[in-house]
Amino acid sequence: MIRREAIVAVLRRGDRVLAIRRGAAVSRPGYWQPLSGKIEPGETQEQAVAREVMEEVGLTVSPGAKVWESQTDDGHFRLHWWTADASDGAVVPDPVEVAETRWVTPQEFLALDPIFEGDREFFERILPDL
Repeated sequence: MIRREAIVAVLRRGDRVLAIRRGAAVSRPGYWQPLSGKIEPGETQEQAVAREVMEEVGLTVSPGAKVWESQTDDGHFRLHWWTADASDGAVVPDPVEVAETRWVTPQEFLALDPIFEGDREFFERILPDL
């Protein structure tokens, strides 16, 4: 199986991270997760982070650092996890892709339901050391 490449943007504002609930029109609707999206042909991971964040929530961000790599539970995507500072600007969700957004602490994220196991692993194991 050929895996596609995708980014996960861990948008931080103070001690909080932006969580989005997947919209009804996308696969796996209703799941809470950090913002994510496919890397387009010819695009760098950093470019994909900036583009996906703008498309999904209307924020202009500068990618920070790649902090982790994982794969989706169905094995279809390799995920490249990036931090990005989202210190200012209003979140304007794309209603097709994003049903709801919340700035949450890592503990609050882990209490959201449902979430993907890979996201749980990131918030429990990787994020505390960043």
